[in-house]
Amino acid sequence: MARAHLFVAAACAIVLALATPSLAGDPDMLQDICVADLMSQCTDFAADPCLIPAIKLNGFPCKANVTADDFVSAKLKNPGNTNNPNGAVVTAANVETFPGVNTLGVSMARIDYAPGGQNPPHTHPRATEIIFVLEGTLEVGFITTANKLFTKTITKGDVFVFPARLVHFQQNRGHGPAAVIAAFNSQLQGTQAIAMTLFGATPPVPSDILAKAFRVNNGVVNAIKAKF
Repeated sequence: MARAHLFVAAACAIVLALATPSLAGDPDMLQDICVADLMSQCTDFAADPCLIPAIKLNGFPCKANVTADDFVSAKLKNPGNTNNPNGAVVTAANVETFPGVNTLGVSMARIDYAPGGQNPPHTHPRATEIIFVLEGTLEVGFITTANKLFTKTITKGDVFVFPARLVHFQQNRGHGPAAVIAAFNSQLQGTQAIAMTLFGATPPVPSDILAKAFRVNNGVVNAIKAKF
């Protein structure tokens, strides 16, 4: 009996070990297509995007009537408006704006940068990111959990990859505009901008916690919070 129990335990351990890699990205598909039915997420159909979710799912339900139009998007065709404090803008083609990628484990984005513009330090909790430079000169980099910085200056035609979940950034170092196309191995990569996450959270992170973490006084923290 003891040997039988040991065998079952070992078999379970092997199954779990084999299953672990599949947990690293989006779940595997169980059907050919599943175009996201974004309207089923709404109870307030006048809102755009909907503000009141009708149901809670780890993903999106499939809609019934699918056409070829569901699998094409022009979201990345035109440059975005970089007139903002960062001087950069991200235009996403993920499941929230491109329902055809639902369950496919991929999405894209276009990032445009004014001269000196920055896509500030951030992470993607659910995806690795790879970028292709359309134009311009960018300084890009990521930081490992050992606090080692890997950085590089890249130009038109170059490709750079940011490992999943690590803090990374891009900044336009050229004299003109810059743009990249980014790809992700998730239908909805998620983004946490470090500064906004810490200083613009709702409800706010207590100032004394941030002051201690950054080794400054509460007044400095409150001054930074006011900017977000």
